[in-house]
Amino acid sequence: MSDVLGPDQQVSMRLNGEGPLAPGATAPPPPLLQSPSLTPPPLLQAPGGQDFASTPAEKKAAANTIETELQPNTKTASTHADDSTGAAQKGFDGWETAAGLKKVAETWDQQVKNLIARLEAEKNSLRGASGYFARNDVGLGNDFLATKSKLNGL
Repeated sequence: MSDVLGPDQQVSMRLNGEGPLAPGATAPPPPLLQSPSLTPPPLLQAPGGQDFASTPAEKKAAANTIETELQPNTKTASTHADDSTGAAQKGFDGWETAAGLKKVAETWDQQVKNLIARLEAEKNSLRGASGYFARNDVGLGNDFLATKSKLNGL
């Protein structure tokens, strides 16, 4: 077998799925360098082209999902993991592995507590969001009415 490959045996790879270059040819610059674009990226949108706004009913439904599904299921999964880890810990009693499993279980329990607290906070935020917006609008309206201006009464 020869150490030198002929032109029909050479393998060449290029970015963007284009074929090999002809011998002696140079690759063109990437598209960004050919014509820079000064237009800003499009606004973030949810799948389907909708924005991220939601109705009070959707917020309430999300809060209910957290309360009826996510929180109880998280607690159930935590208990199952605790039971399994406890059984493994007993099986390795007297070994360093048991001490390691105990540390893992303590860390797991703390993470579950943090997650439950986060879910609770998100649930409460969703339930209170509509009220915050309404109170904010009323408050701003009252501020504008209380402000005296030369334009008042025109």
